Amino acid sequence: MITVASVGLALAAIAEPAGSDVVTPHLNAPIVGIANGPSGSGYWLVASDGGVFTGGNAAFSGSAGNLRLNRPIVGMAVDSNGLGYWLVASDGGVFSFGEARFFGSTGDLHLNRAIVGIAATPDGGGYWLVASDGGVFSFGDASFYGSTGNQRLNRPVVGMAATPNGNGYWLVASDGGVFTFGDAHFEGSTGGRALNRPIVDMAVTSDGRGYWLAAADGGVFCFGDAAFDGSEAGATLNQTIVGITPSTASEGYKLAGSGGVVFVEKSEPPPVLNSPGNPGSNLPEAPFAVALPALALALLGVTLLFRRRRAAIDS
Repeated sequence: MITVASVGLALAAIAEPAGSDVVTPHLNAPIVGIANGPSGSGYWLVASDGGVFTGGNAAFSGSAGNLRLNRPIVGMAVDSNGLGYWLVASDGGVFSFGEARFFGSTGDLHLNRAIVGIAATPDGGGYWLVASDGGVFSFGDASFYGSTGNQRLNRPVVGMAATPNGNGYWLVASDGGVFTFGDAHFEGSTGGRALNRPIVDMAVTSDGRGYWLAAADGGVFCFGDAAFDGSEAGATLNQTIVGITPSTASEGYKLAGSGGVVFVEKSEPPPVLNSPGNPGSNLPEAPFAVALPALALALLGVTLLFRRRRAAIDS
């Protein structure tokens, strides 16, 4: 099932399912990233001007929308308790809000390539920044496990994700090439495949044994234990997909569009048709469920008896 949400200034208004017209508010700048809350029931969107928009139960803790930025915002990461977040600009400038603490930035350093993403450690005590050449910069309790900064890449790196325990991370390139460091497991990539549109982001399953790659056209590629729950590939979109984040710890994911529309991809469970009272049944409990068949049989008996008597009279 696909649910489409149109994001307002401080909340997400649920619109009609995919296929209907979705009207989005005017944005001063395009959306460039999405991040999920710890419970999975809320999310944040960030625009290139630093504007922050919330959906579900995600708390708004501030934005850089009213600041004069040296470079555009390219990504965000959420603190472990969901009560704060970081925004990162392409020069590596980091802006912290709520309970998210500032641990440093590359804003005053000369970079070979622009920063394209940020990932936080599980305890919120640090974060990594990644550049388009795969260079990785660590701050706070984020440990450095390696990078591709000294390698020749076929395509630029566009994002990163940390392992659940924070002892490693993945980098993903626009061709879907995946690079692993620390305890991050390689589960596959699209590096050798012809893609309709480039990869723009990645998200990791709760156990770190799989991941999703999202393409600019809404295509989703799954590896390891990451389940496929749908995509926007082939759909007519009026905006580019810019990010992906898990919906919950176990099922589904959200795709963010540059125009502020969030596509929630989630497979519907098959209907449960076992007997009433059985564990997992979606049928009503007795006596109502039992009374219905009994009533039906009684009505059938009355009908047959009436027909027999009518037949006897006619004869």
